[in-house]
Amino acid sequence: MRTRCIYPVRMPSAPPVPVRQPPAAERVYAHVKQGVLDRRYEGGTLLTEGELADAVGVSRTPVREALLRLEAEGLIKLYPKKGALVLPVSAQEIADVVETRMLVEEHAARKAVPAPAGLLARLEELLELQKAQAAAGDLAGAAVTDRCFHAEIVRSGGNEILSRLYDQLRDRQLRMGVAVLHSHPDRVAKTLVEHEEILRALRAGDAEDAVRLVHRHVGWFSHLARGELR
Repeated sequence: MRTRCIYPVRMPSAPPVPVRQPPAAERVYAHVKQGVLDRRYEGGTLLTEGELADAVGVSRTPVREALLRLEAEGLIKLYPKKGALVLPVSAQEIADVVETRMLVEEHAARKAVPAPAGLLARLEELLELQKAQAAAGDLAGAAVTDRCFHAEIVRSGGNEILSRLYDQLRDRQLRMGVAVLHSHPDRVAKTLVEHEEILRALRAGDAEDAVRLVHRHVGWFSHLARGELR
């Protein structure tokens, strides 16, 4: 019996649908938040409503709305008639994030063993991407990929509550990660090596070694909180 080939029916092309822009306040919020996370707006920078309105192309009213939202997230501090101060990352914030990451990620690393093939493939893919970003000097991109590497391990456990808790750390992790990579460029190479070691332990099915490596990897940030650099 011959195979019957079915060809798609050509339909008349529809007119292009106009792309709607997000609301003005949402555009300002995204602009400022991304600037804070990738260090275009570093800690201690004073932002004014007028400058932000001009940068995004909006009026000052949505700027105020966006800044209030960012203040609630702890990224800026509003000063009436002066502007918004980008808050630097504090030692206490670093310590709090590290402690939370330790609790979640060590549990996740143990639970990830035996690691499914899909998780191992995804971690390998992210590791190769981070290597390429590091080689290109894309530190902001490398910080995002670093965060994704760890998030994949957390999500692999299937605990939605822990995954949501971990996701709440995302912005703080990205901001700290970019700052660390800029301040300690040698840390990029160490991060890649440590990610390879974690991946190797998961592939070998060695839960205790994976937990030990995650503890060492994440714990390095605690030295920043105490002012110890190595």
